[in-house]
This record gives sequence, C-alpha cells and structure tokens, in this order.
Amino acid sequence: MDGTAYPIGGGDTGQGNWQNSDRFEKHLLECNVLSETQIAKAVGGSFASRSFNGAICRWTVSGSNTTAVTFNWFEWGSMAVEQRTAKKLGYTTENIKIADTYTAFTQRDPKRPAMCGVTSKAPGRGVYTWWVEPRVASGDSCAAAIKLMTLVLRGSA
Repeated sequence: MDGTAYPIGGGDTGQGNWQNSDRFEKHLLECNVLSETQIAKAVGGSFASRSFNGAICRWTVSGSNTTAVTFNWFEWGSMAVEQRTAKKLGYTTENIKIADTYTAFTQRDPKRPAMCGVTSKAPGRGVYTWWVEPRVASGDSCAAAIKLMTLVLRGSA
C-alpha cells in the first residue's frame, strides 16, 4: 500500500506545514442534547444509561418498566421525506404541534404498538426524531416522545 502516515487530526498540505483535517470533532454532541436524568424523567423512569453513539443516540431507561429511547438528527433531512418514509414502512402518522408552536408528526408501527416516534424540524436545519419503546406496553409512549421533543425544541436542555 502506498501513502504516507500522518498523526490523527493532521494532514500534509503539500507545503510542508500541518493542517487539522478533523472536521467532525463535534459530531456526537447531539447525544448530549438532553441529560440522562431528563431522558429518564420524561419517559417515567429512574435512570438512563447511554448504550450507543453514532448516527443515532440510544439509551436504556430503567425503572418500573425498561424503556428503549432513541434520538437522531438528520442534518439534511426534511419532514416530508421522513413522513413519506414512515408511511412506506407501513407506519401510521399523525400531524401534531409541539408546545402549540412546532410542526411535528407521530409515527407508530402497527406491528409494535407500544413504540412511538415523534419527528420535528430542527431549529437550525434538518429534522429531529425521538423514539420511545417500553419493553412492556404501559402508558402512552407518544406522550413521552413528545415530552422529549418539547424539552429539546424549547431549549430546556
């Protein structure tokens, strides 16, 4: 294999000087949009632990019912594309307002009725989606997903 090795974050500009080429140093910050305490409280749990970072953020919330929580921010996504995709997957969708201000929609998979997702336009660009799925059906998972979205959109993080 041909090439030259460079230290992480460095690259040769061809002029003998180094340039930081790491443009993704903040790419996981969206996983910190809410604290684990806020996430646990919003879904009626007592403790949340992060289980995955990457294109999506995942937590497992413990309490009287173990609940899976997922957040994603598609920076170049759109509400229309997300809603069309949900419908193509066979999910039912419903247009809603978050905090009487923000346009959003819920999505449910008829095959997994305890699960609910809420998608809204992100304040800067793209779309946010929260998914809530309790291990055992109890309460309204859409209410929990809406609460999480409300916290983020109102800047309560």
